[in-house]
Amino acid sequence: MSTPALASAIVRSCATRCRVVTSRGIHSTNPRKVRHFSTSHVKMAETKYTQEELKSRLTEMQYKVTQQKGTEPAFEGEYVNEKSQGMYNCIVCGAVLFSSDTKFDSGSGWPSFTDIAKADTIKLVEDKAYGLERTEVTCAKCDSHLGHLFNDGPSETGQRYCINSCSLKLDKK
Repeated sequence: MSTPALASAIVRSCATRCRVVTSRGIHSTNPRKVRHFSTSHVKMAETKYTQEELKSRLTEMQYKVTQQKGTEPAFEGEYVNEKSQGMYNCIVCGAVLFSSDTKFDSGSGWPSFTDIAKADTIKLVEDKAYGLERTEVTCAKCDSHLGHLFNDGPSETGQRYCINSCSLKLDKK
Protein backbone atom coordinates (compact mmCIF):
# COMPACT_ATOMS: atom_id res chain seq x y z
CA MET A 1 0.00 0.00 0.00
CA SER A 2 1.42 3.41 -0.91
CA THR A 3 1.95 6.06 1.78
CA PRO A 4 -0.97 8.23 0.56
CA ALA A 5 -3.22 5.14 0.47
CA LEU A 6 -2.05 4.20 3.96
CA ALA A 7 -2.77 7.72 5.19
CA SER A 8 -6.21 7.60 3.63
CA ALA A 9 -6.96 4.27 5.28
CA ILE A 10 -5.87 5.58 8.67
CA VAL A 11 -7.94 8.72 8.22
CA ARG A 12 -11.02 6.55 7.66
CA SER A 13 -10.27 4.23 10.57
CA CYS A 14 -8.87 6.55 13.19
CA ALA A 15 -11.61 9.22 12.99
CA THR A 16 -10.55 11.97 15.41
CA ARG A 17 -9.60 9.98 18.50
CA CYS A 18 -5.82 9.48 18.28
CA ARG A 19 -2.57 11.25 17.58
CA VAL A 20 -0.96 10.79 14.20
CA VAL A 21 2.63 11.66 13.41
CA THR A 22 2.62 13.65 10.19
CA SER A 23 5.40 14.36 7.74
CA ARG A 24 5.92 17.70 9.44
CA GLY A 25 6.26 16.10 12.86
CA ILE A 26 2.90 17.37 14.08
CA HIS A 27 0.92 15.24 16.49
CA SER A 28 -2.49 15.75 14.94
CA THR A 29 -5.71 14.85 16.68
CA ASN A 30 -7.45 15.36 13.36
CA PRO A 31 -6.11 12.67 11.03
CA ARG A 32 -8.34 13.94 8.22
CA LYS A 33 -5.58 16.51 7.62
CA VAL A 34 -2.86 13.86 7.36
CA ARG A 35 -1.42 13.12 3.92
CA HIS A 36 1.94 11.49 4.70
CA PHE A 37 3.64 10.00 7.75
CA SER A 38 7.20 10.21 8.96
CA THR A 39 8.99 9.20 12.14
CA SER A 40 11.87 11.62 11.60
CA HIS A 41 10.39 14.49 13.64
CA VAL A 42 8.59 12.67 16.45
CA LYS A 43 8.23 14.64 19.69
CA MET A 44 9.54 13.10 22.88
CA ALA A 45 6.96 11.35 25.00
CA GLU A 46 5.65 12.90 28.21
CA THR A 47 7.11 10.16 30.42
CA LYS A 48 10.63 8.77 30.09
CA TYR A 49 12.26 5.98 32.05
CA THR A 50 15.88 4.89 32.12
CA GLN A 51 16.72 1.65 30.36
CA GLU A 52 18.05 0.26 33.65
CA GLU A 53 14.75 0.99 35.40
CA LEU A 54 12.73 -0.63 32.62
CA LYS A 55 14.94 -3.72 32.49
CA SER A 56 14.58 -4.16 36.25
CA ARG A 57 10.76 -3.95 36.37
CA LEU A 58 9.68 -5.46 33.03
CA THR A 59 9.97 -9.07 31.99
CA GLU A 60 12.36 -9.85 29.15
CA MET A 61 9.42 -10.15 26.70
CA GLN A 62 7.77 -6.93 27.95
CA TYR A 63 11.05 -5.06 27.45
CA LYS A 64 11.65 -6.59 24.01
CA VAL A 65 8.15 -5.67 22.82
CA THR A 66 7.68 -2.21 24.37
CA GLN A 67 11.23 -0.87 24.01
CA GLN A 68 12.63 -2.74 21.01
CA LYS A 69 9.43 -3.00 18.94
CA GLY A 70 9.31 -6.76 19.18
CA THR A 71 6.28 -9.04 18.86
CA GLU A 72 5.22 -11.75 21.28
CA PRO A 73 4.41 -15.16 19.79
CA ALA A 74 0.86 -15.51 18.48
CA PHE A 75 -1.69 -17.19 20.78
CA GLU A 76 0.75 -17.15 23.74
CA GLY A 77 -0.13 -13.80 25.31
CA GLU A 78 -1.91 -13.50 28.65
CA TYR A 79 -4.90 -11.56 27.25
CA VAL A 80 -5.57 -13.34 23.94
CA ASN A 81 -8.58 -15.20 25.36
CA GLU A 82 -9.32 -12.85 28.28
CA LYS A 83 -13.05 -12.15 28.73
CA SER A 84 -12.99 -10.11 31.98
CA GLN A 85 -14.40 -6.60 32.06
CA GLY A 86 -12.03 -3.73 32.73
CA MET A 87 -9.53 -1.31 31.27
CA TYR A 88 -6.29 -2.24 29.54
CA ASN A 89 -3.42 0.02 30.61
CA CYS A 90 0.12 0.53 29.31
CA ILE A 91 2.46 -1.87 31.16
CA VAL A 92 5.20 0.79 31.22
CA CYS A 93 3.44 3.98 32.37
CA GLY A 94 -0.08 2.90 33.36
CA ALA A 95 -1.91 5.06 30.82
CA VAL A 96 -5.45 3.84 30.06
CA LEU A 97 -5.44 2.59 26.46
CA PHE A 98 -8.34 0.21 25.70
CA SER A 99 -11.63 -0.92 27.21
CA SER A 100 -12.72 -4.55 27.34
CA ASP A 101 -15.96 -3.30 25.75
CA THR A 102 -14.10 -2.88 22.44
CA LYS A 103 -12.10 -6.14 22.62
CA PHE A 104 -12.98 -8.88 20.14
CA ASP A 105 -11.63 -12.22 18.94
CA SER A 106 -9.95 -11.53 15.61
CA GLY A 107 -8.42 -14.99 15.36
CA SER A 108 -5.03 -13.32 14.85
CA GLY A 109 -3.44 -14.60 18.06
CA TRP A 110 -3.18 -11.20 19.72
CA PRO A 111 -5.72 -9.15 21.68
CA SER A 112 -7.68 -6.99 19.25
CA PHE A 113 -9.73 -3.86 19.87
CA THR A 114 -12.01 -1.79 17.64
CA ASP A 115 -11.26 1.52 19.36
CA ILE A 116 -9.13 3.26 21.97
CA ALA A 117 -10.44 4.10 25.45
CA LYS A 118 -10.06 7.86 25.12
CA ALA A 119 -8.60 10.44 22.76
CA ASP A 120 -4.87 11.16 22.68
CA THR A 121 -3.77 8.00 24.48
CA ILE A 122 -1.97 6.52 21.49
CA LYS A 123 0.17 7.65 18.58
CA LEU A 124 0.08 6.11 15.13
CA VAL A 125 3.41 5.95 13.32
CA GLU A 126 4.30 4.70 9.85
CA ASP A 127 6.18 1.40 10.11
CA LYS A 128 8.11 0.09 7.09
CA ALA A 129 10.07 -2.60 8.94
CA TYR A 130 10.59 -5.97 7.25
CA GLY A 131 9.52 -4.55 3.88
CA LEU A 132 5.92 -4.10 5.05
CA GLU A 133 3.86 -0.93 5.20
CA ARG A 134 1.99 -0.94 8.50
CA THR A 135 0.82 1.50 11.12
CA GLU A 136 2.54 1.14 14.48
CA VAL A 137 0.54 1.87 17.65
CA THR A 138 2.53 3.44 20.50
CA CYS A 139 1.59 4.83 23.90
CA ALA A 140 1.35 8.63 23.64
CA LYS A 141 2.53 9.06 27.23
CA CYS A 142 5.73 6.96 27.20
CA ASP A 143 6.30 5.99 23.52
CA SER A 144 6.18 2.26 24.26
CA HIS A 145 5.45 0.02 21.29
CA LEU A 146 2.04 -1.64 21.68
CA GLY A 147 1.28 -3.28 18.34
CA HIS A 148 -0.22 -2.29 14.98
CA LEU A 149 -3.44 -0.91 13.50
CA PHE A 150 -5.05 -2.75 10.60
CA ASN A 151 -8.10 -1.92 8.51
CA ASP A 152 -9.83 -5.29 8.72
CA GLY A 153 -11.84 -4.92 11.92
CA PRO A 154 -15.55 -5.67 12.43
CA SER A 155 -16.81 -2.17 13.31
CA GLU A 156 -18.15 0.55 11.01
CA THR A 157 -14.65 2.03 10.81
CA GLY A 158 -13.10 -1.35 10.00
CA GLN A 159 -10.22 -0.79 12.42
CA ARG A 160 -8.41 -3.51 14.36
CA TYR A 161 -5.88 -2.52 16.97
CA CYS A 162 -3.73 -5.67 17.16
CA ILE A 163 -1.90 -5.31 20.48
CA ASN A 164 0.74 -7.43 22.23
CA SER A 165 -0.60 -8.80 25.54
CA CYS A 166 2.71 -8.14 27.27
CA SER A 167 2.44 -4.41 26.55
CA LEU A 168 -0.83 -4.29 28.54
CA LYS A 169 -2.00 -4.63 32.14
CA LEU A 170 -5.69 -5.37 32.67
CA ASP A 171 -7.34 -3.46 35.51
CA LYS A 172 -10.40 -5.65 36.10
CA LYS A 173 -13.71 -4.11 37.16
